Amino acid sequence: MRADRLVSLVLLLRQRGRLSAETLARELEVSTRTVLRDIEALSAAGVPVYAERGRHGGFALLPGFRTELTGLNHDEALALLTAGSGRGEQVFGLASALASAMRKVVDALPESHRATTSDAAQRFLVDPETDLLSRRAPADEVPGTAMVEVRRAVLAGHKLRIHYAPADRPASWRTVDPIGLVTVRDKGYLLATTSGADRTYRLSRIIAAEELAEPAERPDQVDLDRIWQERSTRFRSGGDQVAVVVRMDPARREELVGTALAVLMEAVDDDGRLRLEVTFQDLRHAVWALWQLGTDAEALAPPSLRAALRDRAAALAARYAAPSASPVEGPTEGAT
Repeated sequence: MRADRLVSLVLLLRQRGRLSAETLARELEVSTRTVLRDIEALSAAGVPVYAERGRHGGFALLPGFRTELTGLNHDEALALLTAGSGRGEQVFGLASALASAMRKVVDALPESHRATTSDAAQRFLVDPETDLLSRRAPADEVPGTAMVEVRRAVLAGHKLRIHYAPADRPASWRTVDPIGLVTVRDKGYLLATTSGADRTYRLSRIIAAEELAEPAERPDQVDLDRIWQERSTRFRSGGDQVAVVVRMDPARREELVGTALAVLMEAVDDDGRLRLEVTFQDLRHAVWALWQLGTDAEALAPPSLRAALRDRAAALAARYAAPSASPVEGPTEGAT
């Protein structure tokens, strides 16, 4: 770990020039005392790092110093930097590792490509936190210590003991055979088996975890994409799901499809409006999704959904039928 940190420290100084101990500590997620010890270790190893005193002082490398580099062309580095701008690393607890890797990618570029590639990567944005309507995309909060144990067990092929809190039951400990990790729309999942039965766990609901020494019972090779598709299909075909027929403005299609579990049928009416049959997890889910679309969509079936939307609209109309109460006035100036 310290060797990786020393490399990251050198790359930070190479790419950004003079930096204070406080800035280096923040970037490397260590204390300033650790940074000072690392600087001494680099100097002892012959790395030409020196200190500049004064108000705007800090640490810097002698001009022209370079580390041993591997070759990456412009498009290869741009692809890595762009891929690294997503937020999957947050879900899997790899944010600091990604930052370190990106510094190495930039440093591996030829001098002539470094500035242009870094600038080009700034022109691409992958999965921003808000959409055009300023709606914040919810992201899972995964406990860091638990995520480290989960990740280790997945990669090492060991059994994993997790303290898991389902949405509808108290938390309990269970031992699983981890298969892999999946992130979908900033939500992370652990794919595993228990006594040979498929299990899927939401990472944000894992309170604590412990990697065990016992080998996991799992195949040596795995196709996560196929496994995820199979489990998704089973999930969509079970439970209290409701099929909904909707007639809607084509411009709002993606909003509806993005909240539905599956699209079963899609056609275009003579007037250009879309007619879709989609499934939702339950009636409450369907009411929420259709309500977001306002008058741009009409639920044609089932009758229970139409009734729920009608009652909700009637309650809202009743709320606004009467004039609002006068706002409470604050105290006048000089009042005691």
